[in-house]
Amino acid sequence: MRIVWAMFVLAAFLAPAAQAEDAAIARDLARDLAPTGTLRAAINLGNAVLARKGADGALSGVSVDLARALSERIGVPLVLVPYDSAGAVSEAAASGAWDVCFLARDPKRAEGIVFTAPYLVIEGGYLVPAASPIRALDAVDRDGVRIAVGRGSAYDLYLSRTIRHATLVRARTSPAAIALFAESGLEVAANVRQPLEAYAAAHPQVRMLPGRFMEIAQAMGVPKGRDAGAAYLRRFVEAMKADGFVAKALDANGQAATVAPAE
Repeated sequence: MRIVWAMFVLAAFLAPAAQAEDAAIARDLARDLAPTGTLRAAINLGNAVLARKGADGALSGVSVDLARALSERIGVPLVLVPYDSAGAVSEAAASGAWDVCFLARDPKRAEGIVFTAPYLVIEGGYLVPAASPIRALDAVDRDGVRIAVGRGSAYDLYLSRTIRHATLVRARTSPAAIALFAESGLEVAANVRQPLEAYAAAHPQVRMLPGRFMEIAQAMGVPKGRDAGAAYLRRFVEAMKADGFVAKALDANGQAATVAPAE
């Protein structure tokens, strides 16, 4: 009985100290993730799988839902900072304009951004005119083939490293790349699979090539130098995948993508 009572007294004595320590950790974390006191989340509107802007100007999507969940967990207000392309988000990493982002992991971007494990995996695909002689992925990289891409997108960065013979023709954004392909009579459009499929379904004069030329691992990230924030963000992403939050957010936003496996 005395042992039990002693343990109770010790726990009562230590509880305030533990709570104070937890509060200090929370303050340090919030300071690292949101140094201005507000979590500024960069939202890439160039990828409709991740985010969209409604007619009323409101932003929605799985990345928006994750940003809101993160701000609630660390106890700070949220401001959504919209960008029209992934390239614009990446370029702003060193400017201090945002605190957390939602981008595909890429070695070039990792020079200034610390990424989590992916929370989603989507595919990069090719669109060609219906009468095109190109029938397979490995027939795209040929002399004389022009590929429309969104400047600074994950697939632009990937193709810039891997294409040897074809020419990349860059539009300002990923949606603009599809328009450039159609209006300029280019041989191929590269993009995230979902918008290409939607365009092909509405335009019988084009078709998708079978298969994917890359997997695009969508992750969260923070500017380099915020080590405590990066460590917490990794745990946050794993928790959001494990408890079904990411899958539910996709469904709620009417998007089909693969939730990345746990790491």
